[in-house]
Amino acid sequence: MGLLDPLYFAVSWILVQFHTLWSVILPPTSGAAWALSIVGLVVVIRIALIPLFVRQIKAQRGLQVLQPQIKELQKKYKDDKSKQQEELMKLYRETGTNPFASCLPILLQMPIFFALFHVLNAGVRQGQAVGAMTQELAVQAGQATLFGAPLDATFLQPGPVDPGQVKVVCIVLIVAMSATTFLTQRQLMVKNMPSGGDNPMAQQMKILLYAYPFMFAVFGINFPVGVLLYWLTTNVWSMGQQFYVIRRNPSPGSPAWEELQQRKAEKAKAEGGTGLQAQTGSATGVAMAEPPKPQRQQPKRKSRSQRRDEAKARPELDAGAPSEPAEPATDPAPDPAPDAAPGPASSSQAPDPDPDPDEPPAGPGPDRPGKE
Repeated sequence: MGLLDPLYFAVSWILVQFHTLWSVILPPTSGAAWALSIVGLVVVIRIALIPLFVRQIKAQRGLQVLQPQIKELQKKYKDDKSKQQEELMKLYRETGTNPFASCLPILLQMPIFFALFHVLNAGVRQGQAVGAMTQELAVQAGQATLFGAPLDATFLQPGPVDPGQVKVVCIVLIVAMSATTFLTQRQLMVKNMPSGGDNPMAQQMKILLYAYPFMFAVFGINFPVGVLLYWLTTNVWSMGQQFYVIRRNPSPGSPAWEELQQRKAEKAKAEGGTGLQAQTGSATGVAMAEPPKPQRQQPKRKSRSQRRDEAKARPELDAGAPSEPAEPATDPAPDPAPDAAPGPASSSQAPDPDPDPDEPPAGPGPDRPGKE
């Protein structure tokens, strides 16, 4: 029993379980069923590596915080490399920072990578049982193709099916794998690195930005199609996971940090004081009551007698106010003729247009003697 046999068994077992699941709706020998099984393997591995990814983020943040002190130590002991390494290790121990924690996810994926390579190369290509994969399943996986290329074929060993088609598929997968690696590194360097021209960590990231895609492009011609699909899928996962972390929890001082602060400021400006008032009211337990609205006063209904009294009171109020002296009349009005017969009413005394119903009529009645 070899040292990596348990790992071969674990990888082949996950592939078989996903293949059994996808065989319910897809043909067992189809390339889609086995390709989706490889994607499922990536999902399981990356979920298992989430705790290590969190440690990687913390380690990167710690190294970014320690960059000024690391730079001082490198400048102080630039002529004594052993002393420099000793002081750096002492600094890492005092601050609890592990510089190698940032490499753990990719280092732990390498055994999975080689185990899948062994399953496809030694089991599927030769049609032999390997790990939890039986010989029948190995033969089915050998018959499966992805865009016309067998899953166990490589660029240098395309097989007898269609060498040209296999090489085209391998080139497309290698280019896509290298491009996603480049974009993932660039996203980390551009968005999540604090600004600074002489940052040693930024310089290292810049070197890796071009080194990783070059290595994958060179060694990718020896990888089977299934391994290329595995690495492309894990790169897409890394890109999405890194985008989420950078957007929600960026490094302080980085461009992503400034964008996060700007989004928070715009959100607070859009909400205004509504959120603060609601938070204050809920914290104190006091309901925020709205001020009472003014009610419209309806005019009261007045009787005719009240209206008449108000009309009589207005001339008295007007008489009490000072008025301008009237000019003397030059032509006094003539006296009325003595032989004028008394009439029922004078023209200047107009009858009350709105008589009070409570007063008795002015005409003759039972209690008032009339004119004989």
